[in-house]
This record gives sequence, structure tokens and C-alpha cells, in this order.
Amino acid sequence: MPIENAPTLTINHATGEAAQSVVATGIWQVHALAQCGAIKKITATLKSLDNKPGIEWDLSTVTSLDHIGAQMFWNAWGKKRPALLKLAAQQEELFKRLEAANALKLPRARRSHLTWVMVLGFGILSFFEHMHGFIRLIGQVVQDIGRFIRHPRTGPWREISANIFHSGFQALGITALVGFLIGVVLSYLSSQQLQMFGGDMYIVNILGMSVIRELGPLLAAILVAGRSGSSITAQLGVMRVTEELDAMLVMGISHGYRLIMPKVVALAISMPLLVVWTDAMALLGGMASAMVELNLSPRYFIQKLPDAVPLANYTIGLLKGATFGILIALVSCHFGLRIKPNTESLGRGTTTSVVTAITVVILADAVFAIIFSDVGF
Repeated sequence: MPIENAPTLTINHATGEAAQSVVATGIWQVHALAQCGAIKKITATLKSLDNKPGIEWDLSTVTSLDHIGAQMFWNAWGKKRPALLKLAAQQEELFKRLEAANALKLPRARRSHLTWVMVLGFGILSFFEHMHGFIRLIGQVVQDIGRFIRHPRTGPWREISANIFHSGFQALGITALVGFLIGVVLSYLSSQQLQMFGGDMYIVNILGMSVIRELGPLLAAILVAGRSGSSITAQLGVMRVTEELDAMLVMGISHGYRLIMPKVVALAISMPLLVVWTDAMALLGGMASAMVELNLSPRYFIQKLPDAVPLANYTIGLLKGATFGILIALVSCHFGLRIKPNTESLGRGTTTSVVTAITVVILADAVFAIIFSDVGF
């Protein structure tokens, strides 16, 4: 619905010696300009008057004018007063402020040639800061575990049980699905190559060693890092945003004993169990694929598996699971406690936590491969 005193521009074309004139009337304020697309029509009209010298502008009949309307005229005039301009007394101050603001010159930022050195330096400092905080967190967890061992009756059993349920039991579904599919894919691709050389029976060796020693612990750790690690960081981050962590300190409740240590213990317990579960699902998937592709019976697969995979590989897989679980919990808690009380830091910290946890897991897996290179073959 059009408002009264809508902003209008009247263009009086030149006749004889008289110059072309533009008369503005109505209300030139933001609420009036936004009505019924008025600002688009006026902008098009002002644009058609650009670069036309000798135009006489009459704004004295404008009912009211704000900074938005004045800026539209100022831009149309090329950010300088036209030679022929008629203003009302109350409009002079507004255009004087626009003229003064236009005269301001921002200093050019000097580009430093040492920018990349500074970025590298800040990155190194940030890395050592994270390392210092991470080492302190490990020391705090060790002290809390020692306190828990000395006084088990007053320990956080409910927190440990709840974290085992959320991080372990609720992850059974996704780890089973991914493990089964990885077993199917690995068995299918391996069987195609083995058929070329007549080595169908070695599918058990390939699946057993790759799944139990490497893929099972690594898959379970990556899934838990993405699922439970992000949850731990987000939980601690939200507690930081809502000031629950500060409230716990006021009440004399230790963050490490009630929040961090239960998560570390829970993942150290549940991750080896998840590794066994993921191994079983991956071997079932590989067994099903081998039965279809190579006509190997499940009974033959189960009989040959203990001989194909030495017992040491099971131990290495379980040890990897416990180590990966502890690392995921520590990294997630580290970044969760460093989140600042704002939503942007919460999202960035959660993302960084997941990426760092997965990277640390892969690095730890490489260390295991080097240390146990001569074990289990």
C-alpha cells in the first residue's frame, strides 16, 4: 500500500536558456524508500542523470530527509556538491557531514615482507602451547586415576558407566555396518587378484591379517573419533558456554575427576571391545564375499583363520584399541576445555578436535607398525 508523501523526482527538461532541473518532493527516509519498490525506480532515475553537467537540483521541498536518502543524492552527484543546488536549512548539516566524511583518506596498510615468517612463528607457538596443555592434561588424568585407585568406593562409577554406554554400546551399529562393508569390499577385490594366480585359499590370510591387525582397530578408532570424540568436545564446550564448568569449580568439583577421567577410562575399556566387534563384522563380510566369489565355505574359512593369523596379532589389535581410545578421549577433552564461551569457538573447536583425533590415531598406528614390525608374522 503506497504511503502519503512518497518520494518523487520531477525532471523539468531544458527550454531555451533555462537549465534542466530536478525537483525532489515527499519523504526521503528509509521506510518510505522501501515501500513498493520505490528505491529501484528512484535509483534508475538518478542513474540516468549521471554525468550530466548543468543540472539544477532543488531539494527544498522535501518533507523529511535521512542519511539513506541523502546518500542516494550524494552518490548520484559523484560524491561532490553540484554547482546548482537548492537545499532547505535543516538539510545543510546533513550534507556537510557527508562532505566531511568523503574527504577522509584511510592510510594504506603497509605490507610486511615478514608476513609468512610471522604466520610460521605464531603457528609454532600455538603448537607448543597445545603440547604444553596436552601434557598437563595427561598428568592430571594420571593423578586422577591414582586417586580413583586409592579410593574406588568414592569414584565416578556412574560417569564411567554412562560414557561406556554412549561411546561403546551406541557405536555398535555403525561399526558393524562399516566393518561388514569393508570386509565385503576387501574380500571382493582380493579374490579377483587371487583367482588370476590360483591362490584362492590365501584370501583367509589376507583378510585375517589386514582386518585383525590394521583395519579393525583403525576403522573403529576413526568412527569413534568422529562420533564420540565430537560429542565429548561439544559437551565440554557447551558446559563452557553455559558456565557450568565455572559453577563446578565454585562448588569444589574437579573437572578432571568428574568429567575427563571417566571419559578416558570408558574409552580405554570400550575401544578394545569395539575392535573385536568390528573385526568380527569385517570377517563375516569377507567370508560372505569369499563364499560368493571363490566358493569357499564358511567352515573352511573359520578353520583356517587361527592358522593364518597368529595370536600376537589379536593382542596387538586390542592394544591398539585401548591406546586409540585413550588418545581420542584426551584430544577431545583437550579441545573441549579450550573452547571459549561463544558459538563460533564451539563449532571451530569441535571440527579441530575431530580432525586432530583422527590424525593422532593414524600417527599412533604408524608408530605401532614400526615398533611391532617383526611381531605376529
